Amino acid sequence: MVGNHQRIVIPNLEKYRSGGGRLKGLRCVHTHLQHEPLTQDDLMDLALLNLDLIAAVTMDEHGRPQQIHAAHLLPEGRNGENWEILAPLGSGQLDMDCQGLIRSLESEFARKARALKVKRKWERAVLVSVTTAPKDVAQDSMAELTELAESSRIAVVDTLIQHRHRIDPRFLVGEGKISELVILALQRGADLLIFDQELNPSQVRSITELTELKVIDRTQLILDIFAQRAQSREGRIQVELAQLKYLLPRLTGKGTAMSRLTGGIGGRGPGETKLEVDRRRVRDRIAHLEKSLASIQRQRAQRRAKRNKKGLPVISIIGYTNVGKSTLLNTLTRSSVLAERRLFATLDPTSRKKRLPKEAEVIITDTVGFIRQLPQELITAFRATLEELEDAHLLLHVIDISHPRCLHQIQCVERILEELRLERIPVLRVLNKQDLVGPKTVRTLARRWDGVPISANDEHTLAPLLERIESHISRLRKHAAYAGAAKPIAVSA
Repeated sequence: MVGNHQRIVIPNLEKYRSGGGRLKGLRCVHTHLQHEPLTQDDLMDLALLNLDLIAAVTMDEHGRPQQIHAAHLLPEGRNGENWEILAPLGSGQLDMDCQGLIRSLESEFARKARALKVKRKWERAVLVSVTTAPKDVAQDSMAELTELAESSRIAVVDTLIQHRHRIDPRFLVGEGKISELVILALQRGADLLIFDQELNPSQVRSITELTELKVIDRTQLILDIFAQRAQSREGRIQVELAQLKYLLPRLTGKGTAMSRLTGGIGGRGPGETKLEVDRRRVRDRIAHLEKSLASIQRQRAQRRAKRNKKGLPVISIIGYTNVGKSTLLNTLTRSSVLAERRLFATLDPTSRKKRLPKEAEVIITDTVGFIRQLPQELITAFRATLEELEDAHLLLHVIDISHPRCLHQIQCVERILEELRLERIPVLRVLNKQDLVGPKTVRTLARRWDGVPISANDEHTLAPLLERIESHISRLRKHAAYAGAAKPIAVSA
């Protein structure tokens, strides 16, 4: 490569190995014409490109080599620096075992990565948050992102939170932090960066090209979890639709792929680019899925109409993800819906009949959990599922009062209910996991939030909840306006 007195442009190095505790397999040796040692730009190149070594050769007044300044990355930060700058060497002092040094560095990188115990076959990721929010809000959000990653079988090997007054429109983080991220990923053996904020297509492209790491954001992570959890045909259709709608604006050509043509021999004109073909196929698939979803929506409407004719009141269980909604349904109805201690264990709505103590029969429905910044694509795709809530006579808002962020979770659920225009439906707050909280705290929260404390896995604690449900149904039945409504409630004698 030939540069000028200011800079050298390094070509694309994608084909060279990197990641998994390995350096790039390349050394960059260049000249400095002003007698300067390694510059900050040199050290940034060392970090961003994962180079084995970077060296700058200075010249004397006759243009002969004078000193060699070199640096390499460190398997672990030292005094706040992630690289070591070697003492300057004379042109006659270059008998150094460079390959031995690099082998030992890579061995140490690999050893450090292995020391972080990770389940076999799990991807390793560094989580990144770039925010203008207060410190405690950022930390809460990062804790939740960690839970999401682990739910998707991703091992979180490190986290990085950067507070900025203004978000960088190109990289989100500053370029200095980007180089820190690359070194962090190398030191931890990670090949994936997960951002807590939603990235636009150009940001994903810029960060990927600069770091040569796989980059996803919070929305993609949630979509991936939904894709893993979807069991029913309807669930799979809804998730695929959400993924494709998210992917479509992010389809971009890269490098020579933009110029690849797929027009047949003898075709008029150059034909479509591969990118255009990909976009057209995605749009066609979206149209097909939307048609299938519309058919499912009609079937759901018919089932709801039949249910309404029977006049049974509908109670829907809602709440933040992983607060115990499915466990409550199982305990109330003695059923065996999948209930796990992980985010989004339930995607497909489940309905069960329940006879209350005073002989009133109701239908209880379990629904998908909510989460902060629930992707709009998911809300749109799951519209058919969420429509089940519109027919509910009562919403049981399950709250995990043992969770440190329970107040934030309540606000998030209520905000989504407003977005879905469901705030008109009566809500009963159910304070779950009372056994994990002190009695005084339980009483205080029950008064403050007008809620019913329970332990969802212990049916002996559910009597007060059933009384409140029966009381609510009784009020609805006696209400004159409700008596003439299109959805009468029948109570068996």
